[in-house]
Amino acid sequence: MTYWIASTNRTNWEIVRQKNIWGIPKRNVNIHSRVKPKDHLLIFTSQQKEGDNLLPSAITASYEITQCMIDDTPLFTAPAQMGDEFFPYRFKLKPIKIFKESLEFKPLIPDLQFITNKNMWTGHLRVAMREIPEEDYSFIMQKGDS
Repeated sequence: MTYWIASTNRTNWEIVRQKNIWGIPKRNVNIHSRVKPKDHLLIFTSQQKEGDNLLPSAITASYEITQCMIDDTPLFTAPAQMGDEFFPYRFKLKPIKIFKESLEFKPLIPDLQFITNKNMWTGHLRVAMREIPEEDYSFIMQKGDS
């Protein structure tokens, strides 16, 4: 089993939550080919301004991947810099845990192995999906229970 963290915005997080589907861009075909059913996926939402509030970066949920597929049907909202990307490499998901309160990400950074540059940590999450150590996954899940 492999553990992954997926980076998204809050708009696409709502689509993931409602549809139990995650999608990545065409350029990430190499990642899609490495993902297998039974892998686990954490959802990371980036910091976002909402009105006068600044919502922090957070972990919102954990899923088990149940199926890998390709689907050209528009579903996700692409950031402006990605043009008409529709995230065709998709994964059907089964919820493991949807956090009642999103787990703020910044306080976790000192204890995460996959974040090797603690000062420039956002660079580690500028990809649609990346593999993380099982220890990091377990640590985040434990923090989500507290």
